[in-house]
Amino acid sequence: VEDPRHVEVQVFGDNYGDAVYLYERDCSVQRRHQKVLEEAPAPGISWDTRRAIGEAAVRAAKAVNYSGAGTVEFIMDKHENFYFMEMNTRLQVEHPVSEMITGQDLVEWQIRVARGEKIPLQQEEIKLNGHSIEARVYAEDPENGFLPGAGKLVYLKNPEDDEHTRVETGVRTGDDVSQYYDPMIAKLVVWGHDRQEALDRLTEKLSDYHVVGLPTNLKFLKRCALSKDFQEINLDTGFIERNEADLIPKTMAPTNEAIVTSALIRSFREPLASTNPFDTLINWRSNMPTVERFSFAALGETYEANMTAHGNNHYTVQVGGQIYDSRITKKEHGFTVEINGVRAHVSHFEENNEFHLFTSDGPVVLDIPMPNYSKLTEGGAGDGDAIAPMTGTITQVMVKVGDSVAAGLLFPYFSNC
Repeated sequence: VEDPRHVEVQVFGDNYGDAVYLYERDCSVQRRHQKVLEEAPAPGISWDTRRAIGEAAVRAAKAVNYSGAGTVEFIMDKHENFYFMEMNTRLQVEHPVSEMITGQDLVEWQIRVARGEKIPLQQEEIKLNGHSIEARVYAEDPENGFLPGAGKLVYLKNPEDDEHTRVETGVRTGDDVSQYYDPMIAKLVVWGHDRQEALDRLTEKLSDYHVVGLPTNLKFLKRCALSKDFQEINLDTGFIERNEADLIPKTMAPTNEAIVTSALIRSFREPLASTNPFDTLINWRSNMPTVERFSFAALGETYEANMTAHGNNHYTVQVGGQIYDSRITKKEHGFTVEINGVRAHVSHFEENNEFHLFTSDGPVVLDIPMPNYSKLTEGGAGDGDAIAPMTGTITQVMVKVGDSVAAGLLFPYFSNC
């Protein structure tokens, strides 16, 4: 099969021998044979193929007197020839994209059929409207082989729901993502009048996700959606492997603008509701400008931001030998920052010595160096500590106190099962 695409059809049957299809979904973007992005209808195929694959799926459902929701899965080659793989006899994770393009509630359909009703609509009544894409948001590390994460969601902010956006999740800030189950945080589902509008909405909403505490695939998902192959519908099941260098690039150092923005947020002071000028005049001094310095660290490097105040939350900031004219204003869900005339909306989360900056380009994680006096009271891991790459359980220790060990000896047994 040349350039195989994973295309599946949403079908529905009842107890009276009838069955219909609610169009097809393309689920070709996969890692480890698990779907990452799903969209409906499958982009780039002809209406003749769309009708043919839908009717083939209905024939399969009728052949076994199928009742309820099901998915008939096919492999499709680059010439739009399709071949049956299997049928999943349930609603699938990606069923919301079928709901979004048909305007139907498939869970309601299941309940109605289960209590003896006929399918609510005939085939000719099921209209295709627009385009929908679903992104699976996982607690996993794409830069480390997509290793699943587990632990506490220290901070979670979902994008806002609206008539064209669904966020389906079962966790919130403070919840644990268990090592024993799939580490999915949410399904982000968007709709647009056409595919490009849906893609634009998807990338915007992915930027609105803020997660602290666990690694996520959010940047990876956005890179997939923005990639040339995805935009131009060059889709097959080898999409991720073929584009891996672009989808999972090496971690980059923070930009000077990110350092300036972080310093502005940390220096921000809200004017007090007062008539006293000493309360309302921020950064005012009678003899010389107010000067502040903020330090950040990332990837083993330290970054200094030297700030000279020129008025209320207006600064000249020097980072890496460059000068930036900068302003900051508080907004309802974050800040508006202006750097050398370029405005951006940002937000942040700070915990202990970690500073998380959320921008339209994705999150930036910075360390706030500890003062030397604080280090004297803090314990720390030594160079000889063994750190597991993912959560798990030590099931057996093969040595006891006092035993001599040699390099290469296996003494604890670690399992992630």
